[in-house]
Amino acid sequence: MPKGTLYLIPVPLAENAAAKSFTPYLVDTINAITEYIVENEKTARKFLKEAGLKTPQSALLIHDYGKHNRSNGLAYFFAGLEGGKDVGLMSEAGCPGVADPGSEIVAEAHKRGIKVVPLVGPSSILLALMASGFNGQSFTFNGYLPIDKVERSKRVKALELLAERNDQTQIFIETPFRNNSMLEEVLKSCNPKTKLCIACDVTAESEFIKTMSVEGWRKQVPDLHKRPTIFLIFHP
Repeated sequence: MPKGTLYLIPVPLAENAAAKSFTPYLVDTINAITEYIVENEKTARKFLKEAGLKTPQSALLIHDYGKHNRSNGLAYFFAGLEGGKDVGLMSEAGCPGVADPGSEIVAEAHKRGIKVVPLVGPSSILLALMASGFNGQSFTFNGYLPIDKVERSKRVKALELLAERNDQTQIFIETPFRNNSMLEEVLKSCNPKTKLCIACDVTAESEFIKTMSVEGWRKQVPDLHKRPTIFLIFHP
């Protein structure tokens, strides 16, 4: 029996962003499959309803791949795929596998010879890069920086040096409730002429994306507390 296909299904990044997030192919796909591997079941079910799911929710088989559910291995998630069923993989927000533990599911699918199909959808990282005006030919996503203040300061300075030396955009994120302390560190550690883009609440009604020099940001520091934010630095 041929194996199923794993579809990587992006999820809206914000409330009321559904119309910006869905493609006809995505809608067709979710109405052709009944099994999902998801990071958050509540979010996934809400998304499927917003996207135009016609299948009754009670008919869906949904597996939660939160970290506590991956501790016993990944074989459990692949019974349907190995049996020929197509399955959808969904993050809590944005693209599965990008800054997301779903990458483990994707890696396992490749090991098992299962076809992986990524669907078009919103990625806050790429949307922020697009809107920054920074180098889109060479960039690095660095994920989360160290929490320790001393180590974080060293890392910010190292990224600034890489941006200048390699003509490369450096992208990073922080847990939303620590955004303000991260911004404070960037403004304190970086050269005044270094460019900083702050992309906050991407695709939401409250979206805020602005690029200025560090010197400029020091004069008008925004409040980013508990607002999903992407930080990008570049040295022109």
